[in-house]
Amino acid sequence: MRTYDFSPLYRATVGFDRVADMLDRVLTQDAGGNSYPPYNIEKTDENAYRISVAVAGFSEADLTVEQREHQLVVAAKKDKDEAAERTYLHRGIATRAFEKRFQLADHVRVTGAVAENGMLHIDLVREVPEALKPRRIEIGASGAKAIEAEAVEA
Repeated sequence: MRTYDFSPLYRATVGFDRVADMLDRVLTQDAGGNSYPPYNIEKTDENAYRISVAVAGFSEADLTVEQREHQLVVAAKKDKDEAAERTYLHRGIATRAFEKRFQLADHVRVTGAVAENGMLHIDLVREVPEALKPRRIEIGASGAKAIEAEAVEA
């Protein structure tokens, strides 16, 4: 296993500690770690995304979707085990409890979640505040020219 030293990054930057922590967390996770349940992440527009999670066997009451700061947490848990009441010859649909975490970028928020046909669709949108959007700065006349322009307008 490779290890990466991010200490030069910490020494040379200010305010990027969250990015370095996220890189450290991603690089230290086991590659085959948590693949259940399967999911897709798609970009539906320039500032819109959709996460689709396969949740076959779970009802809407069994699912929870929460946004905590810069994390989206999707979890599912069955209230009681229905498998004890049934005898399976083959069981290919797993309904074990899970918790899936997704790191969200700044200004990304969840706009809605829908469960249909065994899939949980979570819609997200990136809303950049007006203060952070690019804005055009008008170039004005300097010194005496500015005074002349004001006099002409008056």
